[in-house]
Amino acid sequence: MKDSIVILDFGSQYTQLIARRLRELEVFAEILPYTAKTAEVLAKGPAGIILSGGPASVHKKGSPSVDPALLSAGVPVLGICYGMQLLVHLHGGTVARAEKREYGHASVAVLAADPLFSGLPRKLKVWMSHGDGVSRLGNGFKVLAKTDSAPFAAIADPAKRLYGVQFHPEVVHTPEGAKLLENFARRVCRASERWTMSSFLDAAVKDIQDRVGGGKVVCALSGGVDSSVTAALLNRAVGKNLHCVYVDTGLGRLGDLEFMKDLFQGTLKVNLRVVDASKLFLGRLKGVSDPEKKRKIIGRTFIEVFDAEAKRLRGVDFLAQGTLYPDVIESVSVHGPSAVIKSHHNVGGLPKKMKLKLVEPLRLLFKDEVRRLGRELGLPEDLLMRHPFPGPGLAVRILGPVTKERCDLLRKADHIAIAELRSSGHYSKVWQAFVVLLPVRSVGVMGDERTHDHVVALRAVESVDGMTADWAKLPYDLLGRISSRIVSEVKGINRVAYDISSKPPATIEWE
Repeated sequence: MKDSIVILDFGSQYTQLIARRLRELEVFAEILPYTAKTAEVLAKGPAGIILSGGPASVHKKGSPSVDPALLSAGVPVLGICYGMQLLVHLHGGTVARAEKREYGHASVAVLAADPLFSGLPRKLKVWMSHGDGVSRLGNGFKVLAKTDSAPFAAIADPAKRLYGVQFHPEVVHTPEGAKLLENFARRVCRASERWTMSSFLDAAVKDIQDRVGGGKVVCALSGGVDSSVTAALLNRAVGKNLHCVYVDTGLGRLGDLEFMKDLFQGTLKVNLRVVDASKLFLGRLKGVSDPEKKRKIIGRTFIEVFDAEAKRLRGVDFLAQGTLYPDVIESVSVHGPSAVIKSHHNVGGLPKKMKLKLVEPLRLLFKDEVRRLGRELGLPEDLLMRHPFPGPGLAVRILGPVTKERCDLLRKADHIAIAELRSSGHYSKVWQAFVVLLPVRSVGVMGDERTHDHVVALRAVESVDGMTADWAKLPYDLLGRISSRIVSEVKGINRVAYDISSKPPATIEWE
């Protein structure tokens, strides 16, 4: 893509943040592992290259490196933390254990005028996270900035357009970091093209049309954001050649099926087949309590049902999936493919089994970008801002065996909780909220009668990306209303608990 930035990943926990910050600045950024061949990187025609941070030490044997030919290819390079140390190391400088390690906030003094610091103050608050430091610069480099502990906080070889910063401009703890990244992209790399969701939509529609031609595409609709945006995008590109299949597993939220039918059949006029397989799914889950067994049963059954429906659609050539960019990055990570991916992610296994060509129109997008694309496509906010919902549905929010009766109990309780969160304005303030049906019963008193009924737990968390999360401090009166309504309106539940565990050590979902 013209005027893009390629980021070589050396294992930093912040690598995805670099890409996200650049995209927020309307500069397209793509992540590749540091092992990518020089020819592969240059074939993308990047306006610039960023070397990410990483946990290794450049002076240790076997530490990750980069082909020196890439650094002399005439493409501007910015090294961040480990990336800067690698630049120095490969140009004859010295990197060693720092006398004083820097972790956390630091103050950087800018010493020299340079396009990288254009428009920035002479004193910058930055975020440091390094145990090694540059003790001697290599040929051609000069100092741009320093801290009290790091005499080489920023460096440059302007003639070769090689830059390095010891701090992390991509994190929010470096307030002016986005401006520095913008300076690198716009002033150093001279990237002028603006990457917007509108331009992405136009390009994506053309790409789909070129790839699919007059062929038929089948897409599994789950009710979630990713599959819905995928379907809406394909509908824009190929129209009646798109066939969506919604498999009713009996494990969905209250009103999901009706919502999807109204939107896709009614508003968007998409070819939609609804398959009621709830008895099949619940029958196979009978007596199963282990969460991973539940996932595998649901995954296998979903593939079986979807496969059968797809075969009824004669002449289908392509399978569409809502794969996102983090999934793509994970598969080529410097750490290797993820060892454990939860069962039933998307429609895993279908492409090979069905011998269909794969179409993944969202594979370059992060989650927030998918929502922005959905807005460009005219999808409603009620859908785009939905909280994450697990692929196996309510089966992993029912601790213990799954039955229709327990699903119905949980569906009603969850619907009440979400309705109260929406009416109070707190739904949009939390990352995810839901109710869990616990495998215990408690004694209660309702009216003049003694009860021995089910217990549910309400879970609400605040998060940025779901990797870490803190429990949401919801108002007491809101918690009270949720509890009172569930106990009063859902016969069979007499107690509501609130989960105040953070991630880590707990996970967001219970199973």
